[in-house]
Amino acid sequence: MKAPSPRAEGALLRLRVRPGASSNAILGWQGDTLRVRVTAPPLEGRANRAVIELLARALGVRPSAVSLLSGERGRDKLLHVAGLAPADIRGRLA
Repeated sequence: MKAPSPRAEGALLRLRVRPGASSNAILGWQGDTLRVRVTAPPLEGRANRAVIELLARALGVRPSAVSLLSGERGRDKLLHVAGLAPADIRGRLA
């Protein structure tokens, strides 16, 4: 997935993802890591796309504003959300 440009404004978001769950949900914060679950399986990037769509909807941004920086094949991921500050993210997901 593409990384943000050095001038892109936004915030980094650490995630712990559980793919193949029974429902899509944002479970809450554990320290500075957001825990989420998605129904999509971890095959061919389906779970990553589901995570991006879930977060974009919850944050009120377009899916194109959310980009995966690391963790493409793991449960721990680092995302960049363009146009929002870290406090905005916490407030919208509270």
